[in-house]
Amino acid sequence: MKFNVSSKAFYNATSAVSKVINSKNALTILDNFFIRLEGSILTITGSDQENALTARLEVTGTKGEGSFCLGARRLVELLKELPDQGVTVNIDDRTLEVQLEYASGHYSFVGLPGDQYPQFTTPEGEAPISFSIATEQMLAGLDNTMFAVSNDEYRQIMQGVLMDVAPDSITFVATDTRKLVRYIDRRTAPGVKGACVIPAKPSTVIKNVFAKEETLNIKMNARNAVIESEHYTFQCTFLNGTFPDYNRVIPKNNSLVLNVDRTALLNAVRRVGIFVEMDGGLEKFRITPECILLKSNDPNLCTSAREQVPCSFSGKELTIGFSANYLMEILTTLKGQEVVVNLGDAGRPGVFRPGEEPENTELVMLLMPMTVGDF
Repeated sequence: MKFNVSSKAFYNATSAVSKVINSKNALTILDNFFIRLEGSILTITGSDQENALTARLEVTGTKGEGSFCLGARRLVELLKELPDQGVTVNIDDRTLEVQLEYASGHYSFVGLPGDQYPQFTTPEGEAPISFSIATEQMLAGLDNTMFAVSNDEYRQIMQGVLMDVAPDSITFVATDTRKLVRYIDRRTAPGVKGACVIPAKPSTVIKNVFAKEETLNIKMNARNAVIESEHYTFQCTFLNGTFPDYNRVIPKNNSLVLNVDRTALLNAVRRVGIFVEMDGGLEKFRITPECILLKSNDPNLCTSAREQVPCSFSGKELTIGFSANYLMEILTTLKGQEVVVNLGDAGRPGVFRPGEEPENTELVMLLMPMTVGDF
């Protein structure tokens, strides 16, 4: 077999596919790419047994057809260092010796038979649903929710992002029981109904690999999905289990409304957060109609901090505590100049929303409070 390809295009494809390959694999064959040449189309596949990503690119000067496996790490590292120019790849069909050549260089690899590579098969189950979504909308759903994914190994169903598909909208949800994010996008009307929980790794792959694609065509059932774009096909396995009823935990009657400049509050939380206790991370807030007084202290080190931020608050006065780290995550993920917070009392979670958001979208972030003793 033989083909010519741009070193940059070859690198972009192999680098993207390598993101699905684990650093350590139970099957050593999974340390390799599965490469197939059919006509003028070269496909490159990587897998971790649960997920498989395939890149497609057009090549020239082809001779023969077939498949082989090639070490992923070394190929990606070589292509990264090559200048942007055409390269020729020759594969000996008998010995599977792979020769990569360009104007001033020659590199030799030892390939493995393609039939040794495990093929990713989709388990049979209920009939899949199919729909399309703009890549920008898929990425927005993941960007707004992934920070709230749990890392608790005893709550595996929370170690991913719920994608709840309805005929007129798609809802993305993530929670670790201390914070919860719900992002509803009504700009897409899938016309079908279904739900899945995408694990953290496939979510990251989708964000990194499909960012430059325009549209994603998704075929999914409760256990797995095939996500396809012009240049990539991603087969991923979902988490099994029942996701918590997210709508039930979002307070509906938090009548106190706080409006505050997002950047000013975020910067103040960061500064005051330097002085929180290492174990607890409690940051205290005394909210009045005109301003928020932030306070933290660490009695073990005899340190304290206090800062004031202007605001508009519909209540008289409220003292509440939040984890500084969790609050920073929320304020960093929210976009726009102003943040709106609906509050009830010191024991109810705060409900955070952006002051303005794109039409036909709705973003809600919930943060559980921490107990405040003396202010």
